[in-house]
Amino acid sequence: MPTKKAPTSGEKSKFMLHVVIFILANAGLWLYWYYGQGAKDKWVYPWGIWITAAWGLSLLGHWASLFTNYEDAGVKEYLKQKNN
Repeated sequence: MPTKKAPTSGEKSKFMLHVVIFILANAGLWLYWYYGQGAKDKWVYPWGIWITAAWGLSLLGHWASLFTNYEDAGVKEYLKQKNN
């Protein structure tokens, strides 16, 4: 059974930086859409949803790679055979 790898503090801090930048950038994007393009006065296509959705999926993938990562015993065996 593969063992779960614990994320390092550096990996966790990079993930948290990713989250903070995601929140700030998307807040700016939606504020621009609302005020800059006049969505508060009339209907404007919510184009930012595509950016938010795609970036959110990449953030979800970053989280999954960080907290659901398992060691692969096959890689150790491969490297052992490769070095011999």
